[in-house]
Amino acid sequence: MSRRKSIRFGDYIQAMSIDSQKIPYQELMPEPLFDRHGNEHPQPVPKMKLGGGDILKILQPYLSTRFIDQARAVVPLAIYLALFQYLVLQTPVMDASIIAGGLFAVMIGLMMFMEGLKLGLMPFGEIIGNTLPRKLPLAGVLFIAFLLGIGVTFAEPAIGALQVAGSIVDPKQAPYLFTLLNDRSGATVLLVGLGVGLAAVLGTVRFLRGWSLKPMIFLSVVPTLILSVIAFMDPELTKIVGLAWDCGAVTTGPVTVPLVLALGIGVAAAAGKGADSSLSGFGIVTLASVFPILGVLILSFYTAYTVPPELIIEKATEIKLAAQTATTQPQWYEVTPWTEVILGVRAIVPLVIFLAVVLLVILREKLKNAFITYYGIILAVVGMCIFNVGLTYGLAKLGDQSGGLIAGAFTSIDAITASPLYSMAVGVGIAALFAWVLGLSATLAEPALNALGMTVQNLTNGAFKKSMLMIAVAFGVATGIMLGVLKLIYGFHIMYILIPGYTLGLILTFLSTEEFVNVGWDSAGVTTGPVTVPLVLAMGLGFGNALGSTDGFGILAAASICPIVAVLTLGIYVQFKIKREERRVARELALEGETK
Repeated sequence: MSRRKSIRFGDYIQAMSIDSQKIPYQELMPEPLFDRHGNEHPQPVPKMKLGGGDILKILQPYLSTRFIDQARAVVPLAIYLALFQYLVLQTPVMDASIIAGGLFAVMIGLMMFMEGLKLGLMPFGEIIGNTLPRKLPLAGVLFIAFLLGIGVTFAEPAIGALQVAGSIVDPKQAPYLFTLLNDRSGATVLLVGLGVGLAAVLGTVRFLRGWSLKPMIFLSVVPTLILSVIAFMDPELTKIVGLAWDCGAVTTGPVTVPLVLALGIGVAAAAGKGADSSLSGFGIVTLASVFPILGVLILSFYTAYTVPPELIIEKATEIKLAAQTATTQPQWYEVTPWTEVILGVRAIVPLVIFLAVVLLVILREKLKNAFITYYGIILAVVGMCIFNVGLTYGLAKLGDQSGGLIAGAFTSIDAITASPLYSMAVGVGIAALFAWVLGLSATLAEPALNALGMTVQNLTNGAFKKSMLMIAVAFGVATGIMLGVLKLIYGFHIMYILIPGYTLGLILTFLSTEEFVNVGWDSAGVTTGPVTVPLVLAMGLGFGNALGSTDGFGILAAASICPIVAVLTLGIYVQFKIKREERRVARELALEGETK
């Protein structure tokens, strides 16, 4: 036992007390100023001078919180990929410093973009959503919602990943896929935007009319599957199916969902239809995921009808030869990073102009806190530009490199001299486990999933816990990405995953209640964020090229259907538990009544 030291109580009080000194108020105030007439003038307030250290201390709590949110999603994934590559594949990360700088740019860009979205773009959506029904007829409201759906698509950070992925596709192996991602990339994004615009219209009408989501799912998913089967039967169009379904995943990002939801819910609330909180906000994410798939499929059919594949290959070859033999330097806007900067400005500025025209010209409403809104818009533009640069040098580069090296675990590739590193069975197992862990960790890092989990827990009075939803969605995404990797290894088509997956999803939809249908189908949309999409896309394409596959797309599509099935299955189980508990309580009450 340690000896106790005794102290006097007075000494203890003196040691614990806070020294203070009383200062007269007159000493804190400066002497009054008088003019020659004896009138008192207020003392001029000296400007506060802040040094660089002072500014950093003021901004540090504000910036660190927002930077940490992005670092939680990016850093663990980067560490995981780097360690896996070094320890399992026995190959160090090439261009590590460039990739690290790119990943840092991704985090900084997303931090600025998300803050700019909250301060600059979201106020537009809220004001427009609350004001539109009072100043325009329903047709005008729906037209604005349609145009907004198109505009927000171009502003999605993950959309840039499609253009980056286009440079990886070989035109000789997949000519139509190449032309949709290169020559007709603008048309592809436009068709995706039209799909989101249509989803915004139907979602708004659904809020107003109180329509069930179930029939809308059947009426949209079934035709999409039919068109996919038709494309699957064509030897050239079959290579586009994976891209079409992946496009449905890139649309439901941090720009589309909040802005379109703010508009739809605002319209419904203004019309007195927003009382049913259990349904408000759900469903539009699902529609915004399905309709873009239809748009890309229709564009692919039109391309196949108007342009022969031989012409695409010939044109791509000529462009490549011209680039190799060219003596003139490309224009400044044609080289990185200026290309990425221009894409960032092009994505945000037209959307802001459209929102400003609707608010100031059509609705004749003033923008509250205009200075803060302008500050947010500048943040969004700068953040998008920085993110695009980071995407090129960081996420896309790391994903493509990791994906290209995974094949070395079970087959011979040029990048790894000692490949294959393991037997076929062990190597395939390693590749599958790698994909599963990647999907699990990326999903749990998504902030939108946590928000959805809290909403579901509140709506079900705790019966469907947040942790249950997050685990179900994460396991679903992980399983989907694993199936996508196995598809590339064994060379089977993505339709062999989509047809049984969506068939099971539709059956579970029929058996589930409306609330769980809303949650289950929307859960697929929140899992594909601005970090997950480019990384998984680049990884899949890099892996496919290493294996000589022409169909590196489809992994995101598989990652979208599996969480739907997982959540709906869990929802049916929770539904069964609730009914069983209700029957038990009813029996107990009946027995109590008999005993009395």
